[in-house]
Amino acid sequence: MWVVATAGHVDHGKSTLVRALTGMEPDRWAEERRRGMTIDLGFAWTALPSGGTVAFVDVPGHERFVPNMLAGVGPVPAALVVVAADEGWMPQSAEHLAALDALGVAYGLLAVTRADLADPGPAMARALTEIAATSLGAVEAVPVSGVTGAGLPELRAALDRLAARLPAPDVDGPVRLWVDRSFTIRGSGTVVTGTLGGGRLRVGDELELAGTGETVRVRGLQSLGVPTPEVSAVARVAVNLRGTPRERLARGDALLSPGRFHRTDLVDVRVAGDPAADLPAALTLHVGSAAVPVRVRPLGPDTARLRLARPLPLLIGDRALLRDPGRHHVAGGVTLLDVAPPPLARRGAAAARAAVLAALDGRPDLAGELRRRRLVRAADLTRMGVPVDARPVAGDWLADPGHWERTGARLAEEVARHAREHPLEPGIPVETLRQRLALPDRALVEALVRPPLRVRGGRVTASTVDALPEPVARAVQRIRAEFGDRPFRAPEADRLADLGLGPREIGAAVRAGALLRLADNVVLLPDVLDEAVRVLAGLPQPFTLSAARQALDTTRRVAVPLLELLDRRGATRRLPDDARIVVG
Repeated sequence: MWVVATAGHVDHGKSTLVRALTGMEPDRWAEERRRGMTIDLGFAWTALPSGGTVAFVDVPGHERFVPNMLAGVGPVPAALVVVAADEGWMPQSAEHLAALDALGVAYGLLAVTRADLADPGPAMARALTEIAATSLGAVEAVPVSGVTGAGLPELRAALDRLAARLPAPDVDGPVRLWVDRSFTIRGSGTVVTGTLGGGRLRVGDELELAGTGETVRVRGLQSLGVPTPEVSAVARVAVNLRGTPRERLARGDALLSPGRFHRTDLVDVRVAGDPAADLPAALTLHVGSAAVPVRVRPLGPDTARLRLARPLPLLIGDRALLRDPGRHHVAGGVTLLDVAPPPLARRGAAAARAAVLAALDGRPDLAGELRRRRLVRAADLTRMGVPVDARPVAGDWLADPGHWERTGARLAEEVARHAREHPLEPGIPVETLRQRLALPDRALVEALVRPPLRVRGGRVTASTVDALPEPVARAVQRIRAEFGDRPFRAPEADRLADLGLGPREIGAAVRAGALLRLADNVVLLPDVLDEAVRVLAGLPQPFTLSAARQALDTTRRVAVPLLELLDRRGATRRLPDDARIVVG
């Protein structure tokens, strides 16, 4: 299926033409048929000569109903521009064309209606000139009469050629179905309709409501009036939602694939049309089927920041339209450059931001986003519309390679600085490093740690520690001098205190490998374990604690924790009768 929206001045025969092509009545309201003027969106469809189907979104042409027209055109990939031969180019012809251009619609067709009432040549020439200057470019033109049927076969063939040129939709992509109608069917509940531009819908799917984020389930689907278990883009579709009150949904809402879209009320855009500085401070943003008041803050010559009255599910690269409803004026089309922009809190921030935006083109770029954001979750980028194919550095965090390398160097500097300033502490806490490096997650700190650094006990320290503070080093030297010939004797607690070795100093010496701690206030020189094993291996096996104490020339205070340490290391093994043997 292909979906095409009509566009053109009021009373130029858009609905008459759709009626003649499809045999269906696009005007849904009795008032529309009574007045002979389309007020709201209409829908009809027909088969083309190729066997494909084209569905029309018939839009109103009167200037009072331009918001309704934009709701129908916003999600549609192609347009059928209609100009009457007997009236030619008119004000709403120009406004509708400006809207198509602002939204970036690149595929279209010109139908010159009422060709039975006037020579279509002048109207066709003027319209083609106007259209050629827009995003539609050069289009095929067909004179036609919805009353006599003249030109209808040629128009059908032209629609077939237009359909063949349309780009293939991304049927595997996420769903963002902009709602253009919402109503209730007795016995079925709430039904919404829209143009499915990408992805596919299935009965039973869970979707998110863009307005609230709540989950809804698809109870049933229809396309072109026929129930179906599945619908793929591009298509007109009606979605029956299970257990969802009609009041929850209205035109301008959207149904979304869960977790795939970023709902935002702040965006940075590039403006095509009026210079950004000339834009009124208050305008209406039209995107999809939504129309939302916005506050405009110019940044650069063609860039601005928009503050939306309510969040919308927007992606980088989306096209939208700014309109001044008071002046009935299209202020300009916009391309969304950033849907999660940084705050502008400092003096000069707006000018700096304008310089950044000047280099953006609205095409999602992973490397560029990482360079600008430095650190960002992969899921957040996906919700912005940025394809992610990079490997996270921690969890689902992605990092700009240059920023990641620089942050790692800063981490090493902070660890070294902390060791100099606090030599007796067992490294710097991970949380302190997170704050100093302005990282959003502790996991990022741990991911940055590289040898010789290591994480232990919630702190980052070096596995090879620099020289001890001078007073501690002198105290260790005194112990070595006093106990070097009695390596299995440990200084008493009062001697340690005399040497200035309290718990923190002993901890620093142990981390530096200058002392071996057996228990509280029981320390030996660090190279005694191999010697202890050698001495114990010379005893008759198995040996008792008393025999070990005498062979090592030490006290029970030292022998008990020393043997327990050797047990833990597998150098000795304790037997059921509390005797031990040397292993190996």
